[in-house]
Amino acid sequence: MINPFVKNVKSFSVYLIIWIFIFLLHTSILYFVVNQSLQICLADSLIFNFLFLALGLSLWYPTKFISFESFSVLKIITNHITAAFFTAGIWIFIGYWILKQLFTNNLEYQNFLTSTLVWRFFIGMFYYFIIVALIYIIIYYNNFQEKVLKEAELKSLVKEAELKSLKYQINPHFIFNSLNSISALTISEPELAREMTINLSTFLRKTLSNNENQKSKLIDELKNAKLYLDIEKIRFGDKFTYTENIGNGCLEMEVPNMILQPIFENAIKHGVYESIEPVNIHFTCEEQLEYIKLTITNNYDLEAVSHKGEGIGMSNIQSRLRMIYNQENLLKFSKNDGIFTVTIFIPL
Repeated sequence: MINPFVKNVKSFSVYLIIWIFIFLLHTSILYFVVNQSLQICLADSLIFNFLFLALGLSLWYPTKFISFESFSVLKIITNHITAAFFTAGIWIFIGYWILKQLFTNNLEYQNFLTSTLVWRFFIGMFYYFIIVALIYIIIYYNNFQEKVLKEAELKSLVKEAELKSLKYQINPHFIFNSLNSISALTISEPELAREMTINLSTFLRKTLSNNENQKSKLIDELKNAKLYLDIEKIRFGDKFTYTENIGNGCLEMEVPNMILQPIFENAIKHGVYESIEPVNIHFTCEEQLEYIKLTITNNYDLEAVSHKGEGIGMSNIQSRLRMIYNQENLLKFSKNDGIFTVTIFIPL
């Protein structure tokens, strides 16, 4: 930690202004109360206050060493009383010697100077304790600020780790399902299995290259999600179609990375997989008040027996949205007349 009185121009300026105020007060008392000449008042005030201005700067080092963490309160008080005694003594000795040399022929002032040494000594000790108290306040304020900053950094790191953990849970979820699809095609349609493997490889490469980013533009997120649909299209053929309606400016908006793929995966798993009729997955993006509204709908077979999953994908999306934007209810889903709707609100 740098000496706070000299760490920048502003701090030193404040320190200097305080001593200028003390200098003016000291001069005024000598001139108006003690009736000394202006020359003597200025010299006396300048010498003594300038000396303590310099001594005050050096008090930072012993005060920093004599900390409450390292010493008992009794030892700290004892050390500082001793230090104050010697500091005030040195201050008085140097000031007295300089002023005596300057006013050798002025016996009246010399007598005044000698008669006030005791008072000056106690003023020196008072200055010492004021400066030391100020230094302790600065040290503990800085330590408090540092602690708050470290706690904020720690919380940020924990949050980042949690977000990464949630993302890493999404990828295996998709990979396992895709590998199962490829496995199913390997014997019956090896060419499609090969094409699907290439698409999966491209998808994973893009996903891993963006894995360090929490957000990406919607246009990139859609490209990645469509790669997933291409993979599933090989498997399901005409069983599903994909349509979209994207408002102006939406494609350049930033959205959380890997936010759409789990929803498309959900539509395939619970819509296409379970339905005899063709399923349409429709994606809409529009600006709504202070949000970008992303809507994914798919029809599903009302008579089909629901295939219950672990719900990891949707649960992770909800958690990630809450952690990134510090808002609840940014993910909504509903079933109505054979249409499953997922709505995501991205704050602008």
